[in-house]
Amino acid sequence: MTETHADLDLRQHIRGIPDFPKPGILFYDISTLLRHGPAWRAAMERLAAVIRPYKPDLLAGIESRGFLVAAPLALELGLGFVMLRKPRKLPGATVGLDYALEYGTDRIEIQADAVAPGQRVVLLDDLLATGGTMAAGIGLLRQAGAEVPLVAALIELTFLGGRQRLDVPCETLLRYDD
Repeated sequence: MTETHADLDLRQHIRGIPDFPKPGILFYDISTLLRHGPAWRAAMERLAAVIRPYKPDLLAGIESRGFLVAAPLALELGLGFVMLRKPRKLPGATVGLDYALEYGTDRIEIQADAVAPGQRVVLLDDLLATGGTMAAGIGLLRQAGAEVPLVAALIELTFLGGRQRLDVPCETLLRYDD
C-alpha cells in the first residue's frame, strides 16, 4: 500500500543529532525531511492549509533555514516572499531591529521597501525554540509597516516556552516536549 502525503509521519523524517552545536544540545535536523520529496511535500501542504485562512499578502522567512520553509510555501500559495536577514546581507536601504539573546544581542534586517504599510505578512522559520528571534521578526515586520496575523514553524521545542514570547497566533507542525 502506498503512503499518501496525508498519512506521512513527519517525525520519521526529522533526525536528532546529539551534542550539536555544543554538548548537551539535541539538534533537530530538517535536512532529512528536505531530501525526502513526499515528506517535504506533505510538510508544505500542511503548512499551506494552516496559513491559508489567515489570508496573507506575503510570506517572510528568517535567515537561513526559514527561507527553506517560506520560499516554497509562498510558491505553493501563490504569494510573494521576503527575507529577514543578518546585518549587511541585503542590498539597498534596510530597516533593522536589534534584539537580546541569552548571552548578547543580534540584529535582523529587511529591505525598506519589502512590505507596503498594512500588508498581511506571515512569518516562518524552521524551528521555534526560545522565541527571541521570532519575536524580533514580528517586531521588525511591524516596524516596516506590516500586519503579522500568524507565525509558523515546522518544529517547536515546547519545553523552551518560546510561544509565550509571541503576541500573535503560532502554528507548528511538530512539537517536541524534551
